[in-house]
Amino acid sequence: EAAIRKYKDLPDGKVPVTVLTGFLGSGKTTLLNHLLSENHGLRFAIIENEFGEVGIDEKILGGDDKLKENIDEEVIEVMNGCICCTVRGDLVEALKRLHTKIAKFDGVIIETTGLADPAPVAQTFLIDPEIEKLYELDAIVTVVDAKHLILRLDDEKPEGVENEAQEQLAFADIVLLNKVDLVEEEEELKKVEKRIRDINPNAPIMRTSHSKIDWHQLLGVGAFDISRVLEFEPDFLTNVDAEHEHDNSVTSCSVKFEGELLTQALQEFISELIMTKGADLFRYKGVFACKGMERKFIFQGVGMLFSGGFSPIRWGENETRESRFVFIGRNLDMKELQARVMACKVEEQVLRFKVGDLVEARMGSGWEPGKVIKVWDSGNPYRIQLDEGTCVWGPKDEDVYVRARQ
Repeated sequence: EAAIRKYKDLPDGKVPVTVLTGFLGSGKTTLLNHLLSENHGLRFAIIENEFGEVGIDEKILGGDDKLKENIDEEVIEVMNGCICCTVRGDLVEALKRLHTKIAKFDGVIIETTGLADPAPVAQTFLIDPEIEKLYELDAIVTVVDAKHLILRLDDEKPEGVENEAQEQLAFADIVLLNKVDLVEEEEELKKVEKRIRDINPNAPIMRTSHSKIDWHQLLGVGAFDISRVLEFEPDFLTNVDAEHEHDNSVTSCSVKFEGELLTQALQEFISELIMTKGADLFRYKGVFACKGMERKFIFQGVGMLFSGGFSPIRWGENETRESRFVFIGRNLDMKELQARVMACKVEEQVLRFKVGDLVEARMGSGWEPGKVIKVWDSGNPYRIQLDEGTCVWGPKDEDVYVRARQ
C-alpha cells in the first residue's frame, strides 16, 4: 500500500511515466502485459509505438479481460512510426490529450518501437514546459534479449547510423536481462552482463524469463537521473533537434484486412518463412482470425525463434474478424510477404463436400474411406469419420488431403 501511495502521490500532482524500451523482440509487450496484470489496483494510460503501418499489440492488449481491468480503451494511444523521429510531436499531443482524462488513470506507460532511441522520448519530459509541469519521468526500463544482445550490439551499421541497441542500454535506468532461460551457460550470461556494464555501469541488471518481474521493482522507483544522462551526453538538454538516422536496409512490412485465414495454410507459410528468411527477420508478430475458430491466432518471433498458436483471447461478439501482421527485418520483399499472407485467406466459395458426403482422407498409410461429419471444425474445412471409426481432420479443401470416394 505504501508503494501504491508513493506512485500516486507525486509532488505537484504530476503523473508518473515509465518508458519501456529495448530492441525488437526483447519482450517489451510481454512485460507490459505482466505489469498490467499485477494485483496493484493501479490503472494506466498506455502509449503504444509500432514501427509499421499496422498495430498489433493493442489488439492483444485490448483482447485480454484481465488487462481491461487496469486500462481503459479511451486511454490507449497507438502511434505508428519511430517515436523518436517523425512522431515525436505526436507524443507531446498524445500526452496533452491523455491528461484531460486524468481521472481514468494513475500513471502512463510508453512502449517504444524496438528501433527507437530513448533520448528524444526522455527529452520530451524535460524540455517541453507544459509536459514537464504535468508529468514526471519515473524510469526508462530497457529490456534486452540475453540470447541475441551481443549480436545486436556488434551489428555493423552504415556510417552515421547509430546502433539502437547501444543507445537503449546507455539511457537505461533499469536493465531487464530477459530470456535468460534460453542461455544455458552461466558464463555466457556473465559475458552478456559485462557488455551491458561496459555501456552502462550504473543501471541495475535484473535477470528475467518471459519478462516476469515484481511491479514494485519498476514502477514508482524514481530511477531517472538527469545528472547521469548529462555525464555521457552533455548536450542532451540543448541538442534537441538532432536527427535519429535509421539503417535503411531495415524495413517493416505490414498487412491488415478483414477476413479469415486457413489455419493449415497459415502454419505452412510461417514455417517456410522462418526456414528461408529467419536470418533477416528481426521481429515479426501478428493476430489472425482463422476460419472455424473463436480464439485469436497470435504469433511472434525473433529470427528463427518462433512461438504461436491459438490464444485464450476470443473474438468479441461485435468485433470485426480481421487479420494483421508486421514483419521487421533486413532486405524484406514486401510484395512477396503480403502476397503470401493473402494467399492464406479463405475465400467465400462453397466447400467441395458437405456433411454426409462419402470421401477419402489421405493418411500416412494411404487413402482411407470415411464420411464428412462436420465442416469448419477447429480451423479445418472438414472433420471426417473414417469407416474404421477414427475421426480425422481435412486441413485443406484440396485433393491432396481429401478427395471424393473412388
